[in-house]
Amino acid sequence: MAVATAAGLMRGFAGVGSGMLMAPFFVNIFGPVQTVGIIILMEIIATAQLLPTVYREIQWRTIGPMGLAAAIAMPFGSWLLVSLETPVVQFGVSLLVTVSALLLLTGWRYEGRKTHLATIGIGSISGLLMAMTSLGNPPVMIYLLSSQDRAETNRANFTGYFAITLIILIAIMIIGGLISLQTVGLAAIMLPLFLIATWIGSRMFRKSNERMYRWMALGILLIAGLYGMTLA
Repeated sequence: MAVATAAGLMRGFAGVGSGMLMAPFFVNIFGPVQTVGIIILMEIIATAQLLPTVYREIQWRTIGPMGLAAAIAMPFGSWLLVSLETPVVQFGVSLLVTVSALLLLTGWRYEGRKTHLATIGIGSISGLLMAMTSLGNPPVMIYLLSSQDRAETNRANFTGYFAITLIILIAIMIIGGLISLQTVGLAAIMLPLFLIATWIGSRMFRKSNERMYRWMALGILLIAGLYGMTLA
C-alpha cells in the first residue's frame, strides 16, 4: 500500500513513472505475470482520471503513431513475459533505465525533430517492454524529455500515450488469460490510495517548475533502475 501511494504521487506529478516504482517491489511479491496485470489495471484508471485535464495539450500526431507501433509489438512482449526467466529480464531493463537516466541527468537533450521513424521505433520498444515487464515508460520518457517541449506538453503526451497502450495491453492479456480474478482483486485493494495520491501529485505539479519536473522524473528513473539491478 505504501509503494502504491508513492507511485500515485509520481503518476500525478509527472504523468509517468508509477509503474517503475511499483514493478521492482511487486515482482518479488506477486511474480512477473501478476505484477504486469496489477500495474496496468491501476494505471488505466489513473490515466482516465488525468486525461480530461491534459487532453488539449497532447501532440496526437506524435502519440498516435507511437501508440500504434507499441500495440503491434505487445503480443511478442506478452510471449516473452511467460517465456523468459525473471532475473534476466529484470536486470536488462534495469540496466537500460539506469544508463538512460544518467545520460539525461548530464544535461544532454535531443535537439532534432521527432521523425516518424524515431517515433515508431520508440513505440515498438516501449510496447515490447510494457507487455513483458509493465515498464514501457523509459524509452518514451527518454524520447520526450530529451526534446525542447514544455513540462505541461510532456506530461500530457505521457498521459495520452498510456491511454492508448494500456487499453490495448489489457485486451491482449485478457484474451491470453494472463489477468486472473486475484489480480483484479489485488489491484482493487490498492486502487483507492493510488488514485488519491495521483490527485495530490497533480496538484503538486501546478506549483512546480521545468527544472523541478525534469529532475523529479529523471531521478525516479535512476532510483528505479539501480534498485531493479540490485534485485536481479
